[in-house]
Amino acid sequence: MRRSLAVFLAVTGLIVIFLIHSVYTLLTLLVEDGSADAIHSAEIPAPNSPLIDNMPQYIPKIIHQTYINESVPEIWREAQRTCIDIHEDYEYKMWTDAKSRELIATEYPWFLNTFDNYSQPIQRADAIRYFVLAHFGGVYIDLDDGCNRRLDPLLSYPAWVRRTAPTGISNDAMGSIPQHPFFLTVMQSLPEYDKNWRLPYITVMYSTGPLFLSVIWKKYMSSGANIGDGAGGGRVRILMMDEYNRYPWSFFSHHKGSSWHGKDARLIFWMGSHWMMLTVMGFMLAGVVGFGLWWVWGRMLLLGQRRAKRRDGGSSSVWEKAMGWGWRGGKAGYELTERHPV
Repeated sequence: MRRSLAVFLAVTGLIVIFLIHSVYTLLTLLVEDGSADAIHSAEIPAPNSPLIDNMPQYIPKIIHQTYINESVPEIWREAQRTCIDIHEDYEYKMWTDAKSRELIATEYPWFLNTFDNYSQPIQRADAIRYFVLAHFGGVYIDLDDGCNRRLDPLLSYPAWVRRTAPTGISNDAMGSIPQHPFFLTVMQSLPEYDKNWRLPYITVMYSTGPLFLSVIWKKYMSSGANIGDGAGGGRVRILMMDEYNRYPWSFFSHHKGSSWHGKDARLIFWMGSHWMMLTVMGFMLAGVVGFGLWWVWGRMLLLGQRRAKRRDGGSSSVWEKAMGWGWRGGKAGYELTERHPV
């Protein structure tokens, strides 16, 4: 009995270890707040401060945005206008579907098949932003984000992304020098994560979206590449939520967006708001599954005992043999093969 329990626990332990290993990076994201690489408020001069002129500029003055075509919906035109108007000396690039595919086909043909075969259009919109940042450098901004102030202070960091809730980083606003090692890593990782998870929201988030970017970011930090400031450094700085869009002096203002979200996204958001209940239910389900596996294991052992009895003439069990007893059958009956003196 002890041996069977040990085998069962060993098999269960291996399964648990495999599952934990499979989601280890996701689990570590739960405790990663990005504070070690945060762009602190004290580092950012006030809008129009003369101190901004003394800051180095690594990121080129380019603003990238994406849409299906040049006809941006009215709901986002005001946000788009604010970013263009206060950055009159920045180059502005709108990446339509046609322009995005042309860039991939011309400069990155190894990715064209993956790009063309994405099941959701938003996946192409996600992917192209990583490529244009790695190729041209500059700042990418979602169309549903307006600009409250000039982005000049953020050009002093070779690469930056923004912190998001509840964990990880987002891909709605990012900046980079050309050929930054983080965005090169992101580009190269896209084909590996091109998997269909059935639910469109999960598929998008984990193949090209913020969850994908967060996982690559965590792996990038674990690799030791996240070091070194300046033009040749590989460090990725984190724009925290206070400096993103929480206050009037923050860089961005958020407008209505998430146009690609479907019913499955609402399910995910509901799950996020009821995570405590779902966690308890998950532990209960794990207990039920564990008990079920133990029951199945016991039935398998019992079946093995019965088969062993039939092979030995129907009289000894696995447990008896394990205790050192055996039976010898014959025409005259059975007798113990191990005797002990009285």
